[in-house]
Amino acid sequence: MSTPSPTPDPIVAIATGYMGAKQLFAASRIGLFAALADGERSAGEIATATGVTPRMARILADSMAGLGLLTRTDGRYVLGADAAGYLAGQKSSELDLGPFLTFLNEVSYGHWLQFDRTVDTTEPGVLDTSGERWGTFMAGVMTYTSLHARMLGGAFDFSGFRNLLDLGGLSSAFAFEALRANPGLRAAFVYDPTFADSIAEQVAQAGFADRAEVTGTPTDTATPSGPYDLVMVNHVIHRFGVEQNRSILRNARAAAAPGARLLLLDFFLDDDAEQRAIDALHAGEYLVIDGTVVYEESEVRAWLDEAAWKPVGKLALPGSPRVLVAEAV
Repeated sequence: MSTPSPTPDPIVAIATGYMGAKQLFAASRIGLFAALADGERSAGEIATATGVTPRMARILADSMAGLGLLTRTDGRYVLGADAAGYLAGQKSSELDLGPFLTFLNEVSYGHWLQFDRTVDTTEPGVLDTSGERWGTFMAGVMTYTSLHARMLGGAFDFSGFRNLLDLGGLSSAFAFEALRANPGLRAAFVYDPTFADSIAEQVAQAGFADRAEVTGTPTDTATPSGPYDLVMVNHVIHRFGVEQNRSILRNARAAAAPGARLLLLDFFLDDDAEQRAIDALHAGEYLVIDGTVVYEESEVRAWLDEAAWKPVGKLALPGSPRVLVAEAV
C-alpha cells in the first residue's frame, strides 16, 4: 500500500481559518445572508441591499460561496441550506446564529490575542465585559446554547418520561425542548439563585408554569428531592472543579429513580481514534476566556461510575457539545 503524498492543503486551511471567520462575521453583520433570504442576487444587488461597495460585496459573497454557505451561478448568489437555516435572520431561519457570531467577532476573537500567554502560563486572559460587551457576551452564549438544545431535542427521544430534573444549567431551552416534545412531562429547575428568577419568568412566558417548578440553590451543594426518571446536567461540569463535579453527580443520582436516564452535556477531550475537533477547540476557548475546564471524557466516566451512573450511550450533536447518556443503577 502506497503512502499518500503530503499536501499543504489542511495546514493552509487551518492557518488561514481566521480569514474565513472574519469574513463570515462581516457578512452576517452587514446582513448579506438576510439580503439573500428572498432569493438570488448579484454582487451589485447585494451591495445595494447591504450598503457596502460592490467590490466588498463580491469579496464577501465569493468567500462565503467558496466556504460552502452560498452557491454562485452566472454571477448570482443563492443561500445554501445551512446559511438559510441558521444565518438568514430571525424571520427566515430556524435559529438565527447572528448573535453568536457577533459575540465571536466582538468579544472572543480579540480575546484570543492573549492566547500565547495562556499557552505559556495555562492561565486565562483578562476578559473585558465592560459596557455593552457583557450584553453581547450573554446574547452570543445563550444563542449558541439554544442551538445545543435544539440539536438535543432532535437527537433524544423524550417520550415516556414523567419527571425531569434540570440541575444546575444556564438555559431553560433544554428542558423546554423536552416539555414541548412530551406533553405529559413535568420539570423541576434547580438552578443557582442568580438565575432562578429569570428562569421562572421564562417558564411563565413559555406557558409551562403548570408543569414546572423553579428552585434557587447553589449547584455544587444542591440536593434535589426525587425521584426523577430523567435528569439533565447541561453545561455544568466545565464550570466546576473535580470534587464539586463528583458531588453534583452523586446528588443527581440520589434524586433519580432506579433506571432513570442522565443526560450529561458538555465538551469532552476523548480517547477516540480521532478527537472531535470542536471539543478540543473549545478546550482552548474555555481556558483563555475564563479558565474553565473541558475535562477528559475518561475522567468524567469515572465520576459517573463512582456515583452509580452507568454510561449507556453518547450523542454527538451537530455544531454542539456531546452528551453522555447514563442509567441510574
